[in-house]
Parts: sequence; structure tokens; C-alpha cells
Amino acid sequence: MSEGQTVAGPESARSAGDRPMLGIAFMALGVSLVPLMDGIAKGLADDYPVFQLVWARFAFHLLWLLPFLLWHGHGRSVLSPRHPGLQLLRGFLLMAATLCYFSAIALMPIADALALLFISPMVVTLLSPVVLGERVGIWRWSAVVAGFIGALIVVRPGFGVFQWASVLALGAGVMHGCYLITTRRLAGSTNPMLTLFYTGAIGLLAMSVAMPALWVPPSAADWGWMAIMGAFAAGGHFLIIKGFDQAPAPVVAPVAYAEIVAATAVGYFAFGDFPAAWTWVGIVVIIASGLVISIREHRTRPR
Repeated sequence: MSEGQTVAGPESARSAGDRPMLGIAFMALGVSLVPLMDGIAKGLADDYPVFQLVWARFAFHLLWLLPFLLWHGHGRSVLSPRHPGLQLLRGFLLMAATLCYFSAIALMPIADALALLFISPMVVTLLSPVVLGERVGIWRWSAVVAGFIGALIVVRPGFGVFQWASVLALGAGVMHGCYLITTRRLAGSTNPMLTLFYTGAIGLLAMSVAMPALWVPPSAADWGWMAIMGAFAAGGHFLIIKGFDQAPAPVVAPVAYAEIVAATAVGYFAFGDFPAAWTWVGIVVIIASGLVISIREHRTRPR
């Protein structure tokens, strides 16, 4: 599950470079790595509890991230976070979203679950007037309705193909949307890499509480796969951040939807899953509505 939108706030917009092709390349590579993490989680879900996989995702993510933070002199800043309440809330929201999403992909194709996760921009639009005080016009409201219709096409309740795993994927999308709202509240006040560290640390600590009751000793090979899963998480999200560093957010943010291509490839080659025709229709509707929201938000945001 990608955190690609976590740095698309005002701070990133101000500091973004003017190298659009490099920014797009970083973003495309980043969102291509994240489904590899999802594929490993899905493959391990037959042998390990989802809680343990989420714990491993955050634990190894942090292990790969820590040397980078220390090398760049962020060690002291880690000990004194700004806005600790918002950081705590943000970390719990991403943990909940990851838990729902890993539970969903254990039971359904990765691409189908990811399509439902992409309702998060609609959740942001729904909550923005209340939480952020933003005005939402008719175009963005129309895109929200279209995105909801797209989600219904993917889920198709009442047509004999509904899976309860879809509810978990939708829950992940709602939690991820709330996580993005919280990220916006933090934008411009905290270094994105430090925010990424706090998010991982909070998820790791919360998941560690459940580990004594659920722990299944991994084999040496599976420890390796868990370490690789964390490397894909840290590497993918680092590349996404670099993408926003190289070009303005409106240029690189839509590239995040390329993740559905990588997720489809992982699902097909690793598990023999390929989205049905109606699922593709729903995916197109959800992506189109998300792009409309992104474009309208860019046009209405103060320069």
C-alpha cells in the first residue's frame, strides 16, 4: 500500500524542483515497488497471521530507514517530534489501513483490493470541508459520486460475486483517506522523512503488543522475505518522496495510479489473478474520478 500522497502538501509544493521527467520516473518506480511488498505479504499470509505480517512490514521498514536518517543527521530530531498528537493519530491510521489492506489481499486479488483503496481521494474530499475548512465545488462532489459508483462496480453487491474481503479493502481506503487528511494538517511543519519514521515507529509499537499472543516463528527463508518486504516498503516510499522533490505535486501525483498496472502484473504472474472485465470498468471510473479531484484541487489551490 502506497504512501505516495503523504508528501503532496504545501511544503512539497514550495520546495519541488523543476525536473518533471525525473520526478515522474521516481514516482513510477516507487509505485511499482510497493505492489511487490503486497505480493510478498499475500504469499506469506497462508503461514503467518496478518498482524505478524503488518508487524514485519513496519519493523523492517524502520530497520532500512534508520541508517539513512542517522547518516543525514536526523537522529536528534527523531527524539523530539513536532505535533506529537497528530503524529500519533497519523501512525495509528496508517497501521489500521495496512491491517485492513493486508487482510483484504490475503483473500482477494491485489489489483481488486488496490482499486478499492483508491477511494481515499474521495474520502479526503468528503472530510475536507469539516476537518480542513476547504470549499468543495460541484466538480469535486461529482467526482466523489462517480468514484463511489466505480467502487460499487468493483464490489458488485448483489450480483453473486461480492466478497467480504471487499469491505476490508474499502475500510483500508477510508482509513487511508483519514491518514491523508492528517498528513495535510502536518504538511509544512515536519520533515517528510521524519514523519515517515514516526509513522513506522508507531505502527511497530502498536503491532508489538499483539505479537506474544499471535507469534508464529518464521523460517530463515521467511525472515528473508519479510526483510525484502520491508526493503520494498522503505525503497518505494523513499522514491515517491524523491519524485515530489523533483517536480510539482500535480505533475507526479497522477502517476501514482500506475500502481494498478504493477499490482495487476504481480497478481497475474505470482498468483494467476487477473481483474475481470467489470472490475476494469470500475478501476477506470475510480481512477478518472481521482484525477478529476486532483486537477480541480490544483486549479483552486492558492499559488
